[in-house]
Amino acid sequence: MTGTEYLYRILAREAVNSGPQSPIRGVQAFLMPLIKEWAGNVLLNVHPSGSFLKGTAVLKGTDIDLFISISEGCTDTLQDVYEKLFRRLSEKGYSPKKQNVSINIKVGGYSVDLVPAKRQNSAATDHSLYRRRVGNWTKTNVLMHAAHVIRAGRQQETRVIKLWRNQKNIDFPSLYLELAVIRALDGWSASNTSLESRVQAVFEYLRDSFPDARFVDPANTNNVVSDDLTVAEKKAISSAAGTARAEPYWEGVVR
Repeated sequence: MTGTEYLYRILAREAVNSGPQSPIRGVQAFLMPLIKEWAGNVLLNVHPSGSFLKGTAVLKGTDIDLFISISEGCTDTLQDVYEKLFRRLSEKGYSPKKQNVSINIKVGGYSVDLVPAKRQNSAATDHSLYRRRVGNWTKTNVLMHAAHVIRAGRQQETRVIKLWRNQKNIDFPSLYLELAVIRALDGWSASNTSLESRVQAVFEYLRDSFPDARFVDPANTNNVVSDDLTVAEKKAISSAAGTARAEPYWEGVVR
């Protein structure tokens, strides 16, 4: 079996059904009463976002991200919105876990990231998110994120890198990872290069260039995504990527 065949086999095993009949979508319906109770009349809508929407999800990772849009008329601060949702989930027995901009819970065997955000105005889809790592907020647009990643067409390579990240317990936020894969493969053609060679190129980029590279939010150039990790955390990713690139067998990289 070639390296590319091995990687395709892994990707097939880790495929996530994101279609309209996907059982994962039932999670949203199950959580809607709780979300409506918590948000009240300032709730605008709830929809899948993140990896599920972009086609970069893997089975052994977050199964679905639910973006919770709150009206700009909400008088609570973004931190209050985030903390109140966390407390409500705790009260309901979900054992929530705080992440940077999301709150993770388990629902019926699925891993769910809830992303509360406040719409900036009714004329656009821009939202403000609370960033717990820095204790501040940022403007973003998850639909623009999805369009950017989908347009780049690097879903296969991204899913391999996400599996590696998850299996090696590496702290590497998903949007940051997706942007790094896209940059690493700039100029690479999927039609005349193998999946194996492209994933190797990503590891080489992470090893050699990633720690000093600057990445910005495609929806807001003032939001520097690469600031979400410390220098030490970036170096840890670089070191792990170097180890992966030097591994002679793919079984030692991703399984």
